[in-house]
Amino acid sequence: MMMRGRVLAGIAAAVMLAGGAALPAAAKDDVYIFGFKVPGGKKLAKLIEKAQAYPLGSKENPVRADMPGGQRAYLARLRCADGQAPAFFRVGNFGMGPYERIIDGYEVTCKDSTPEKVMIFIDMYHPDYEEPAAVEGFTIEPA
Repeated sequence: MMMRGRVLAGIAAAVMLAGGAALPAAAKDDVYIFGFKVPGGKKLAKLIEKAQAYPLGSKENPVRADMPGGQRAYLARLRCADGQAPAFFRVGNFGMGPYERIIDGYEVTCKDSTPEKVMIFIDMYHPDYEEPAAVEGFTIEPA
């Protein structure tokens, strides 16, 4: 685990030095994340507006987060109907999402509560963004 953290920190530092994550993705119309050109600014805002026609956490409207730590932090803030934190694990990469970034799917389970089991999709390529809303069926603790 320690080595993995160092590798991720090294990658993040390299991206920062290269200017890929020097500004939040919403600051410019085109941004580079890990060397890939993706929409930012007004282009991203239009894609977000379009995605909001779908339920938060769906493939069409994935939760936006800041890297793997942001994904886990979001999921850790969710609460099942009984007020308990759900269990979750990353199922895998589900390809390109509506923001032209790769999305991950997480299986989220509420033992002895609801929702019993759901798949929540998250797009982790939104620097400095923390989702304030809960996926349908859950509540969310403040950050």
